[in-house]
Amino acid sequence: MIEVTLALAILMGAGFAAAKLGQLIRLPSVTGYICAGLVLGPSGLNMITGADIGDKLDHFTDIALMLIAFGIGEHLELKRLKTMAKSVGYIGMGETMGAFVFVSVGTYFAAQLSPIGGSAWGAMDFMILALLLGAVSVATAPAATLHVMRELKAAGPLTTTLMAVVAVDDGLAIMIFGITVSAAHHFVGIGTGSIGAAIVGSFADIGASLLMGGVTGLMIDFVIQRLKRRGEMLTIGLVLLLLCGEGARLMNFSPLLAGMAAGFIIVNRDRRDVRLFRALNDFEPPIYVLFFTLAGAHLHFSALTIAGWVSLVYFFLRALGKLTGCSIGARLADAPQTVVRYLGLALVPQAGVAIGLIFLIKGDAILGSYSAIIIPVVLGGVVLSELIGPLCARFAVKAAGEAFDGEEVQEAERQKDRGRHDVVQMEKAQLVPWRWEKLNPHQNPDGVVVFGVSHSGSGPGLARMATLFAHHYGGLPQGVRVLPPAAGEKTQKPDNDTQTLFAELRKEVGSLGYEVDTKVIINENVSDGILAAAHARKTWAIVLGHPLGVSMHDFKYVVDIVARDAPCPVIIVRFAGVLHTERILVPVIDTDELNILSGVIHALSGVGEHVITLLSMVQPDAFEEEIEEAEEILREWVEKERLASSVRCQAV
Repeated sequence: MIEVTLALAILMGAGFAAAKLGQLIRLPSVTGYICAGLVLGPSGLNMITGADIGDKLDHFTDIALMLIAFGIGEHLELKRLKTMAKSVGYIGMGETMGAFVFVSVGTYFAAQLSPIGGSAWGAMDFMILALLLGAVSVATAPAATLHVMRELKAAGPLTTTLMAVVAVDDGLAIMIFGITVSAAHHFVGIGTGSIGAAIVGSFADIGASLLMGGVTGLMIDFVIQRLKRRGEMLTIGLVLLLLCGEGARLMNFSPLLAGMAAGFIIVNRDRRDVRLFRALNDFEPPIYVLFFTLAGAHLHFSALTIAGWVSLVYFFLRALGKLTGCSIGARLADAPQTVVRYLGLALVPQAGVAIGLIFLIKGDAILGSYSAIIIPVVLGGVVLSELIGPLCARFAVKAAGEAFDGEEVQEAERQKDRGRHDVVQMEKAQLVPWRWEKLNPHQNPDGVVVFGVSHSGSGPGLARMATLFAHHYGGLPQGVRVLPPAAGEKTQKPDNDTQTLFAELRKEVGSLGYEVDTKVIINENVSDGILAAAHARKTWAIVLGHPLGVSMHDFKYVVDIVARDAPCPVIIVRFAGVLHTERILVPVIDTDELNILSGVIHALSGVGEHVITLLSMVQPDAFEEEIEEAEEILREWVEKERLASSVRCQAV
C-alpha cells in the first residue's frame, strides 16, 4: 500500500494525462480517466491496490457522488419541469422498465446456459439472480453523463430531457433495488412479512432520504443567504452536504437521493441563491478526476473471464432496454424527434451508482451467495459501458445538434467579450431628438423622479428617461449631482462644469415640455448623496446611469447601497448605441417579476407613437411548449394591465 498523498498525485496526474491524450482522438475525458484507473489498478500495473481503494481512497468516491447528486438537483427546477413532466414521466418509466425487463429475462436464461451456480442452483436461484441484476441495470452514470454534457457545453431539448431523466433515473433505480432486495429476501425464505410490506418499507426509506436532503437544502439556503464571500459559501456548503451524506449512509438511507433533494430545494426557492452551485463547479474537477480513475481501478478484466458471456449479455441487453424504453416513452409523450432517436444512447454509461448497489448486495448476509456472481457480471458490464457509454453520449448530443466544439465555444466567448467591451467603452450616449408633441405636465406636480448625473456623456439621456417616468407618476424630474466637500466647507456653489451640465439637462427636458429641478449635494459618498435627495421629498423612483467607462466596481457599490435603503423603485439605465424611443425593447428573464416592471412599462407606453416589445428570454434548451407558455403569460399580463394596444409580446 502506498501513502494516500502519493496515491492522490498519481491518480490525478495519470487521469489528467490520459484525458488529454484521449482528447487528441476525440474521446471524452471520462474515458481517459477510467482507462488511467484500469492501468494503475489491480488489472494493470497494480500501483493502486485493492487495499488502497477500499481503506484509503473510497471516501473520495462518497464525496464525488454527493456533489454529483447535488448538481443533478439543480436541473430539477419545477418551473421548467412542469412543461416536460409528461415526457420525463413516460421516458423515465420506459427506460427503467426496459432495462429491468430485458436484463432480468435475458440473464435468467443466459445464466442457466452457463456454469454459474453449478448443479446446486435451482430455478428460484436463477430468478433471484436475474431480478437483482435487472434492478442494478436500471442505474445510470450521472457523473459520466453530466461530465460529457458540461465538456460539450450542450444545450437543447435532448440535453434538458436527458438531465431530467438522469436525475429521476437513480431515484427509480434505488427504489426498484430496495423493492427487489426485499422481494429476494422473501423468496429465499428469510424475510418476514409480505412483499407489500417490503415495498412500503422501501418507499419509507426513499421518503426519509428525501426529507433529510430537503432539510439540508433549507439549512444551506438559510446560511449562504447571509454570506458574501465565495470561499465561505463553498466551505459551509461542503460541510452541510457531507454531513447530510454521511448521516444518510449511517442510517441506511440513500446519500444520492438526499443530495438531489438538497439541490432541488435550493433551486426551487422563491428567492433562490445558486451561488453555491457555481462555487462547487470550481471545486469539482479534481474530485471528478479521482472519482473516475478510482472507478477504473475498481474494475478487473478478470471479471469478464469469471462471469463469462453472461456479462456481455448483461451489457448488451441493458443498452437495448434503455434504447427501446426511451424510444417508446418518448413517442408516447410526443417528444421531439431528436429525443426519440438519441436519448437512449446517452443513457448507456453506468458506473458509480451501480458499483455502490452491488457492494450493498455484497454486504447483505442473506444474499451473499448471489453477490459472488453479481459482482463480476456487473463489473464486466461496467467496464464496457464506461468505455463505450461516454462515446455514445457524446455522439447522441452531437447528432442532435446540441453541442459546441471547444473552438466554437472559445470563439463565442471572444465575441461576447468584444461586444461587452464595445458597450462599456462608449464615451457619449447618442440621442435621437424628441420628434413628438411636447408632453403636458401636470398642473400640480406631486413628487420627483431623482436621477444622478456626473458628466455630459450620459446626463441628457438620463434626463429624458427620468422625464418619461416623472410624466407617468405626475411629478417632475430632478437631476442630482453629488460633489465632495471643498476643504473646510459644508456648502458649495455649482462650478462651471456643473452649470454647463445643468444647462444641457434643461435643454433636453425642455424639448419634452417639462422643467427640470437641479440640485447639488455635497457628500463624500455618491450613494449617500442620492439617498439624501430621495428622502428630502416625495420620490417616485431613482434613475441611475450605468457607467460609460469601466468603473464597474464603484458603480456596483453605489447600486447596492441605494437599492438597499431607497424609499422607492431604483431603475438602472444602460446606454448601448443610439437612444431611440420609436421602438422600445423590454427584456424579461423571469415572468414572475413582471409586476416589478409594471410602472416602467406603463411610463414608456404612455408617450409617443412607438411600439414596446416585451421579450421573454427562456433558457436555450427550452422546449417549444415552454416558449409558447412564456409568450402566453406575457399576453395575459398585458391584457390585465390594459396595455394591449401599445405592447407586443414575444418569447425566444
